[in-house]
Amino acid sequence: MQNDFINKLKAFSVLYVEDEDGIRNNIEQILQHLFKESNSAKNASEAYSKYLEFNPDLIITDIKMQAETGIDLIKKIRITDAKTRIIITSAHTDLNYLLEAAELHLVKYIVKPMTQDKLMEALEAFVKTYDENKIYNLSSNWVFDYKEATVSNSNESFSLTKKENSFLRLLITKNRIITYEELESNIWDEDSVMTANAMRLFIKNFRKKLPVNFLKNIQGVGYKLVRD
Repeated sequence: MQNDFINKLKAFSVLYVEDEDGIRNNIEQILQHLFKESNSAKNASEAYSKYLEFNPDLIITDIKMQAETGIDLIKKIRITDAKTRIIITSAHTDLNYLLEAAELHLVKYIVKPMTQDKLMEALEAFVKTYDENKIYNLSSNWVFDYKEATVSNSNESFSLTKKENSFLRLLITKNRIITYEELESNIWDEDSVMTANAMRLFIKNFRKKLPVNFLKNIQGVGYKLVRD
């Protein structure tokens, strides 16, 4: 199960904020290995600039830093962004910090020292927030967002039609061959006929929005996904 969530991390980007050089360098090495893209910052000001530049999926930030705190950084981000996941790290267990942080919609609060076990536990919680929101990892760097009806990779994003969105979710959730009969009864509109030509055109356009060789035709039966 741990390998499953680690594989999913490869579809996401992270920004790590820590003012202590030694800690930042050590944790950044781990994050670079786990995520598709990893950036770091040594203070809140630099972190906010990199947040705007790289638009990370996850921010991991220390609380107590010079000038602005991690809480200040998160509040600034939350003015316009309620979606980016945030994990905070701190040596402080002060109740005021915890209460203030609790209002900022965080994934996890890690009390220092941040061991690898604590980090992995927090990252697993991060991945679960996407699973709960019907976001699926298709393959390396490819993500399917059922709610938004999009498939995206590190370079581009594709909008899915209603049929494509429903079909892809059916393929993922069933995790088996979806027969032509199931496709017609579950995906096709009641007021239209699933002709052979209509099916071929649908699949041709659908494949353009998926990883190469991701959708396989089982001759005379239906379709299945081919995972990495």
